[in-house]
Amino acid sequence: MDVWYFIIILPGVALALYASAKVKSTFARASQMPSRMGWTGAQVAQAILDAEGIHDVAIEPTQGYLSDHYDPTSKVLRLSPDVYSGRSLAAAGVAAHEVGHAIQHAHGYAPLSLRNAVVPMASIGSSLSWIFIMIGIATALQTLAIVGVALFTMVVIFQVVNLPVEFNASARARQVLLTNGMVTQDEDYQIGKVLNAAALTYVAATVTAILTLLYYLWRAGLIGGSSRD
Repeated sequence: MDVWYFIIILPGVALALYASAKVKSTFARASQMPSRMGWTGAQVAQAILDAEGIHDVAIEPTQGYLSDHYDPTSKVLRLSPDVYSGRSLAAAGVAAHEVGHAIQHAHGYAPLSLRNAVVPMASIGSSLSWIFIMIGIATALQTLAIVGVALFTMVVIFQVVNLPVEFNASARARQVLLTNGMVTQDEDYQIGKVLNAAALTYVAATVTAILTLLYYLWRAGLIGGSSRD
């Protein structure tokens, strides 16, 4: 383990910890605020899908805390227990955000398509990049280190592309909720707090990925001089 790694990524880690705490506290607070409509998160999601004329997306419950996600491959919206059955503004906001991704998918939103295309390489890069980099450094084979850096660059690209996708999903969802009278202006304000807190976690992940890439570039001797022993 290299102490410089922890020093370099410290800002990203600090931001991630703050974002995690912010999400939990904001979600918990909004979970105590019942929505005017009294709908569950699943009902909110279905109402938005109907309003957008999207009839080929299923809604299913899934396990885990805030494990909500939209699966574009199977066109399934999976909502965690607190969101699927919850009747709070927190549940409405999270459900609406995930439907935002379904709306993006239905309308062919380019950044979402790019993100989905990058996912396989980003997954490989996340798993194997450090192995190539460390072996390259240990054996003084910079080519291997460069391969590792290239692989991890895909992780950074994914995180960077993911930011507009997540922000746009929230914007689309909130617009549909307001336009169709599903929430009031005051409720939208509270939902915005939940979604903005969630967005901060994506910002933190992006910052951490960029700092990690800078560390790998430095360790491989690609920036700041020769590789470190």
